[in-house]
Amino acid sequence: MWKEILYVGAGSFVGGALRYVVSLILKYDGGFPWATFVVNLLGCLLIGVLWGLFCRVPNVSQNLVLFLSVGLCGGFTTFSTFSKESVMLMQSGNWLMLALYILGSILLGVGLVAAGYFLTK
Repeated sequence: MWKEILYVGAGSFVGGALRYVVSLILKYDGGFPWATFVVNLLGCLLIGVLWGLFCRVPNVSQNLVLFLSVGLCGGFTTFSTFSKESVMLMQSGNWLMLALYILGSILLGVGLVAAGYFLTK
């Protein structure tokens, strides 16, 4: 069990560090939260691609699955930050941006998971 936890933790470290790099590149300026939006969509595509690839490989290492799917993708995507920023947009009364952010993140995210899966199937 500890070995699996270490794989998840190592993947989370890499994913979190990559998320931070994206946030440095796409700085939040009080407008649309592009960094979180882009990270969530890229993470959705990545986890879909990984899911599709793992389904094609019969004896894929469970440690690799844990490192990449649970760790890296889990550390990279920022749904909790997405939720907080949604509340911040709500508090600012910016209802149009709130609706675009929530609908875009969910609809595009689900679509990209499916796309990643079917691209690798």
